[in-house]
Amino acid sequence: MYTGMTPSAHDPAPAPWKGVGAASPHGTRPLHAAGVTRQASQTPQAGVTLIELLVVIAVAAILTFIAIPSYKTITTSARITGEINGLLGDMQFARAEAIKEGQSVTICISSNQITCDSSNTAWQSGWIVFQGAPTSSAPNVLRLQAAFSGSDTLVDSGSSTSAITFGREGIIGGWYSGTSAITPSSNTLITLHDSTANTHYTRCLQISPVGAMQVVQNSNNGSCT
Repeated sequence: MYTGMTPSAHDPAPAPWKGVGAASPHGTRPLHAAGVTRQASQTPQAGVTLIELLVVIAVAAILTFIAIPSYKTITTSARITGEINGLLGDMQFARAEAIKEGQSVTICISSNQITCDSSNTAWQSGWIVFQGAPTSSAPNVLRLQAAFSGSDTLVDSGSSTSAITFGREGIIGGWYSGTSAITPSSNTLITLHDSTANTHYTRCLQISPVGAMQVVQNSNNGSCT
């Protein structure tokens, strides 16, 4: 009984199968072995060399060396300007109050911000503005300024002015050094120095005998030193 076809000697032999991943003799897709992964291509890691790092550090050091003095100049000038303008502003306020209220208003050195100091001539100790004369024991304080926190000095080295009283017309009615009345012969300069006393930073509050006030410095007033 015939059960199947017998291969002829002339039939071509089947192509040998090359294993996992190779195409099967019947044209099916190649198989991949479980757990076998394709290896990613290696890329070089980015970075800097030691020379490049040293160059960056050197540039940063140079910029810091340049910036620190400039920063100190800016901060010192800003502080000095704020301090001298603070005294100028309070003196102008005292003058304006005297005119407005029609009575004497005094600005004087005060280390406790309550009463005038009797012998202190250093304005950096603080000051007060009040109605009345410097000898008032319990003045009505209108404004006050606490002592400077740094080492800057603010002093009238010429006549040691420690208090000024403005009359009702806005003209200075009294100059005082401590509790003693004085009479300045010319413009008074209350000089502000930083700790180095460098004239570049020095500012002066110039006050005329009649009460005109302005801030000057060495570049436009040689007496401000």
